[in-house]
Amino acid sequence: MGRKLLMRGNEAIAEAAIRAGCLYYFGYPITPQTEIAHYMARKLPKAGGVFLQAESEVAAINMVYGAGSTGARVMTSSSSPGISLKQEGLSYLAGAQVPAVVVNIMRAGPGLGGIQPSQSDYFQACKGGGHGDYRQIVLAPSSVQELYELTVEAFNLADKYRIVVMILGDGILGQMMEVVEFRDEEPVEHYEKPWAVTGHGNNRKQNIITSIHLDPAVLEKMNRELQKKYELIKQKECRYELYRHEEAELFIVAYGTVARIAKSVIEIARREGIKVGLIRPITLWPFPAEAFDKVMDMAKAFLTVEMSSGQMIEDVLLAVNGRRRVYFHGRMGGMVPVRDDILEIIRRMYDEHVRKG
Repeated sequence: MGRKLLMRGNEAIAEAAIRAGCLYYFGYPITPQTEIAHYMARKLPKAGGVFLQAESEVAAINMVYGAGSTGARVMTSSSSPGISLKQEGLSYLAGAQVPAVVVNIMRAGPGLGGIQPSQSDYFQACKGGGHGDYRQIVLAPSSVQELYELTVEAFNLADKYRIVVMILGDGILGQMMEVVEFRDEEPVEHYEKPWAVTGHGNNRKQNIITSIHLDPAVLEKMNRELQKKYELIKQKECRYELYRHEEAELFIVAYGTVARIAKSVIEIARREGIKVGLIRPITLWPFPAEAFDKVMDMAKAFLTVEMSSGQMIEDVLLAVNGRRRVYFHGRMGGMVPVRDDILEIIRRMYDEHVRKG
């Protein structure tokens, strides 16, 4: 590792994108992610790339479509209502298999909502806010260091699978300042892109990048090919962290900022003799169900904590599959789950599932 810098989360994303070879950024300002656009405006042209503030989110995502079709590394960023506006373009990108990185630093909704942090875009990111049978890889960093590292990885994954990769953070992560240790050389992976529209002087058959397939048989074939790719991603790209899981009897499931709060709860609970561990999904899609299988023999119950009304819990319930009871604690409207509330639930779970047997 190399130089250390104190950086805001949004700035770490932008710096990581440039280091990963991003040449084009198209976006539109919205709190709490605007620092990404500010940073790209200052630094990307100096790195030989193009920054363009589009006239709207709709325009920005379609510019991503165009630049990504040439095989260039391209990124856009926004926050919840802005991502909603990009959904049609995300469907087109998925249908045309154009790789791109999309950053969503979530704020509270629904509607215009507030500018406070939230995790209420889980459904939109993981279940598909756009139309059609498509998926996108969703990465959930939990620190500024991870925002940097996972942004670089997002570009590699996007090119590897010709897919949209979304970095899903909340407003706290985007605004948080922490020390980031940068690598001397980024692990940038290079892939041949014979599909890209780059122009070859009529020396080969032209490439066509499109999601339009009016013949239903052709469209079904394309969808089956997409599903095969998604199955491959599910097999190879699930990522998660198990924290203090040794001999744990109860497990908290949380991602992003909430996982950081959960870790402090776990340390207090452990001092009280309550053995609690954490499952932190790093890929929200594909969801790491295997992490639950690993701890199922020792786990007596799970507690899912989110800054939402309960969205990830649906994937937790599927992963647990009725083998253990799953509890839920969530806050909405920009309110953040607090340590004492989570700890009190853990104590009640301990009384019910461990102390009383």
